[in-house]
Amino acid sequence: MTYENPVRLEIEAHGNTLHARIHAGSRQEFGAELALLIEELLDRVEQDPDIRAVVFSSAHAGRFISHADVKWLQEGGVQYLARQQATTPPPAPPSDYVGLDRLHGLLLRMNSIGVVFIAALEGHALGLGAEFAWACDLRVMASEDAFIGQPEVLLGIMPGGGGSQRLPRLVGTHKALVAILDGRPLTAAQALEMGAVDAVVPKADVVTKALALADHLGRRHKPSIGAIKRAVYFGTSLPLQDGIKLEAKEFLTLDVSPEGQKLMLAYQAGTDLLGDLPLYVADHYETALKEGHTPKSYD
Repeated sequence: MTYENPVRLEIEAHGNTLHARIHAGSRQEFGAELALLIEELLDRVEQDPDIRAVVFSSAHAGRFISHADVKWLQEGGVQYLARQQATTPPPAPPSDYVGLDRLHGLLLRMNSIGVVFIAALEGHALGLGAEFAWACDLRVMASEDAFIGQPEVLLGIMPGGGGSQRLPRLVGTHKALVAILDGRPLTAAQALEMGAVDAVVPKADVVTKALALADHLGRRHKPSIGAIKRAVYFGTSLPLQDGIKLEAKEFLTLDVSPEGQKLMLAYQAGTDLLGDLPLYVADHYETALKEGHTPKSYD
C-alpha cells in the first residue's frame, strides 16, 4: 500500500481518546518529519479540553518504530560539528529543522501535559522507537513478534533521545545500565518482568487493550492528569524538599480550581447525606474509579 505522503499520522477519535497510527515509510523510521507531525498532534490535544488520552500504534506489520533515521542522526552530527567549528555565528536553522534540543522538548512536553499517552507495541521498537515508547505514560506490548531495546552501543554511539534517563527511571539504574551496555533487545516477557512495559497481551489485542486503558485513565480531570505527571516525572528527580515544593504548587493550583472546589464540597455534602465518608460507603469508590471522579452531587 502506498500513500502520497508516506510519513503521516492516521488519527481516529474514540470518545476522549485519539488513536494515532504511525505511517513512517517502508522501514518505519523516526525522522524529522514524524517529529513535526507529533508536535502538531500535541498542539491539538493540549488545546482541546475533551481529549484526555492518545494511543500510538503502527501501520507497519512488524514494527512499532524501527529506530531513528540514521541519516538524520549522522547528518545532524556533522551539522553540530560545523556549528562548533564555525568562526562566525552560523545562520539560524529553518523552522522545520529538528535537532536534539527540539526532539527532547517534544518528548518532555509529552511528560508535562494533561493527556495520557500509551504506546501500543504490536511490533519491534529499537533506539528512538524505544525512547518514544519510554516517553509515553504506559506501554502495552504484544506477547509474540515484538521486542524493545537500545542498540546504540553497537553503532558506536549511545541513546540520544532520553533512553539513558527514562529507562533507568522505569526499571532501575543497574538493570537499565546492563541493557543499554549490552544492546540486546528485551522480549515482551523480559520487559514486563523488568517493569519496562505495563501489559503484555496477544498481538491481536494490543490496540484494544491500549484503548481500554486510555478510556479508563482518560476519564480523569485533565488538569489533574497534567499536574500529576509533572509532579511524578519532574519532581521525583529533584531533592526531596524541592520535589515536595513542586507537588505543593501543583496541588494548590488544583485545590482552588472550580472543579476541585465543586467535587470537594459535594463530597462533604455526601458525607452528611450518607452518614459516612462516601469512599467508604457501598460501591461508591468503585463507581468513582469507573467515572473518573466522585459524584458532583449526591442528591
